[in-house]
Amino acid sequence: MRDRRHDGTFPHGHPPLELDTFVGRGEELAGLARALDGARLVTVTGPGGVGKSRLAARAAARWTARDRGRVELAHVRDPEFVDHAVVAALGLTDHTARPPREILRDHLAERELLLVLDGVEHLVDACAALVTDLLGRAPGLKVLAVGRRPLALPGEHLFPLAPLGEDEAVELLTVRAAQHGIRCADGPEVRELCRRLDGIPLAIELAAGRLGTLSPGQVLRRLDDRFRLLAGENRAVLPRQRALRTTIGWSHELCTPAQRLLWARLSVFAGRFDLDAAEYVCGGDGLPADEVLDVLGALLAQSVVTREDTPAGVRYGMLDTVRAYGAEWLAATGEAAKLRRRHRDWYVGLATWCELDWFSPRQSEVAARIEAELPNLRGALEECLADPDGAHLGQYLAGSLWFHWVGCGHLSEGRHWLDQVVRLAAQRTAHQRPRLKALWVLAYVAILQGDTLPALAALRECREEAELAGNTTALAYAVHRSGCLELVTDDMPAAESLLRSALERYRETGELNSNVLMAQVELAMARAFQGDLADAVRLCEEVRRVCDDHGERWARAYALYVLAYAAWYDGDPGRARELLTDCLRDAHGFRDLLGSVLSIELLALVTATEGDPAEAAVLQGAAGRMWPSVGLPLFGSAHYNAPHELCAATAREHLGDERYEECVRAGARLGREEAVARALSRARPAGAEPPPPGPGRRASPPGRTTRPAASRARRGGETAG
Repeated sequence: MRDRRHDGTFPHGHPPLELDTFVGRGEELAGLARALDGARLVTVTGPGGVGKSRLAARAAARWTARDRGRVELAHVRDPEFVDHAVVAALGLTDHTARPPREILRDHLAERELLLVLDGVEHLVDACAALVTDLLGRAPGLKVLAVGRRPLALPGEHLFPLAPLGEDEAVELLTVRAAQHGIRCADGPEVRELCRRLDGIPLAIELAAGRLGTLSPGQVLRRLDDRFRLLAGENRAVLPRQRALRTTIGWSHELCTPAQRLLWARLSVFAGRFDLDAAEYVCGGDGLPADEVLDVLGALLAQSVVTREDTPAGVRYGMLDTVRAYGAEWLAATGEAAKLRRRHRDWYVGLATWCELDWFSPRQSEVAARIEAELPNLRGALEECLADPDGAHLGQYLAGSLWFHWVGCGHLSEGRHWLDQVVRLAAQRTAHQRPRLKALWVLAYVAILQGDTLPALAALRECREEAELAGNTTALAYAVHRSGCLELVTDDMPAAESLLRSALERYRETGELNSNVLMAQVELAMARAFQGDLADAVRLCEEVRRVCDDHGERWARAYALYVLAYAAWYDGDPGRARELLTDCLRDAHGFRDLLGSVLSIELLALVTATEGDPAEAAVLQGAAGRMWPSVGLPLFGSAHYNAPHELCAATAREHLGDERYEECVRAGARLGREEAVARALSRARPAGAEPPPPGPGRRASPPGRTTRPAASRARRGGETAG
């Protein structure tokens, strides 16, 4: 069975279905394009299953005049989380404590972008407030909303989506049947079937999934029986809703008991899921786990479940209307609470595994896996918050995801969950291990955001409770983060003392992971800031050796940054560039904004030293654009600022003030991806003059410090880790 999972095949030879194949809707696509040309807010409305999401996705894919972003809101339950969901969907990385709304305003202010908000009907008020705010502040923004209800805003252009016409409905039925390996020719019964289904695409797809065992005429007759039954039960249901619900109910009725049970249980997932999760959460109590694969394959063949190949592997899902039907049956079985707990427990376990595997050669895979599982992890966190008995699990889960919040650019969301779980559990689970973990992780995130007072409060509470509980591991983490806080507030002797104490505690408890290695890098920063660059190099070379032994690349990137500064200072800019290129590639790959911008800043200095002041100024401009998403530029620290000032002075001396500022402005126009690509390729700006002769070894302006800029400092947070 393990082999079958990896190659994506199923028993009985069921082929994977590409249900996103677009059929018909040519006129609607053209009409939606015209609507987007003429209005800044367009909302596609219509009943469930009519194809709103697919039409919007296809329209957005054809929209080439500007960038686009798509946000799936169907699985967002908390209206307060809408802004976070949009930030995450747009891939925005911001290390500050700014609210997500402010991040969105700044990002969109001068950009042209088509933003698709899919599934707004249960979040109309929150979505309307967000859209009103953003449209008022971002003149280049257009919004394409999708839902069963409009947002009811001034200037909103409604685009009601009707069911398919008869010819297109027939075409869809024959195409979907062919994807099941069934030939279905156009004819009277096929056309009558499509008419009875009111041309609703989802109903047609479900019916197509039954044509392997039934003829179109048999499907039609069985549906007629279901129509009469439903009409007698509830005459208030609209005809089109009745057609879809009848088809879903009939499809459900034709399922075997095991298939119906799995359908209901799968509704507990938020978004997509993998086979391992389905087996754990849905197996047992009438459905053995080792039979889930076969049953899942049958539901896939009937179009109840969809399949998708992703960077995180093969994943499955259900359309919202189908999932909602399954959820009704799950509630009727009385299993809903139990399944939610199973779902929660699986994702707590997944987070545990991923945290352990973060310190391994699989860091990139772990980052991709957590990114793919975010909707389900959020659902698990919500379940923990809703269940008083699950508060400690919420603390543990939010704390275990520290590497995702910190290392992969999700500080804002991490702060959202950590604040909630710590606040909720204060009354019930004081002095317990999960609470201590949540406290030091909360402090870590707050430090990275430059939010000193909450960090101090969390650290104080963590240390006091750890001492009371005799938890030496939690105490080591609290001391470590306290050392980081001293480092960012420029008290180097205190920082060194605390960090040495933390490392000794880590050794005593046998702790070794990315956090521990970052403590050593941070100690190297404290030593370097006090003038001992040789000791800083020794400490970071040791970190690099350990990282190489374990395949760790995230903490390694920060060690390389320090080593690159030392190489530059010793007059070897080529070696410094080699180290920084490696550092930047990994930091950017993990979406670690701090590591990226520090690398670009130092690459600018190396570039100036190599004799290309114009390109150095461009890189400084690019870094300058990135800093607002990190915090105070160069953390307001003289230590960090020294290389920047040296680079600026060198470039100005060779270029003159006017040319220098021109190059800085050119760099500031680069987006993050462009800036990183340019830094990695060492591209030169168009029209740049030939580089002047390089400066001599260790040339420096008055007041230059020998201290490297490698650790987080004032108001910026710690080094990352």
